[in-house]
Amino acid sequence: MKADFSKIIKGDKPVLVDFHAEWCGPCKAQSPIIKQVANAIDGKVRIIKIDIDKNQSIAQRYNVRGVPTLILFKDGQIVWRQSGVQTKEQLLSIIKQNI
Repeated sequence: MKADFSKIIKGDKPVLVDFHAEWCGPCKAQSPIIKQVANAIDGKVRIIKIDIDKNQSIAQRYNVRGVPTLILFKDGQIVWRQSGVQTKEQLLSIIKQNI
């Protein structure tokens, strides 16, 4: 996944990464919001979910200390980062600023 992840975040469109864990209650609350955002942005941003327990090296590389942590990448660079549950409106606003 490490090599693929680097390619994905350097792709031709911004990438919203949802760092989550199966055991995380707030992550379960964030998941349907992410789905709503995905439907609203109509493919303008790629959205991927990274389970921190299955991808510890990626989580460590980006210093993910709590979940959920959302990071928006553009051209391989972090343009926005936030931990904790985010609303659909917050996410759409950030995405619109960066596409």
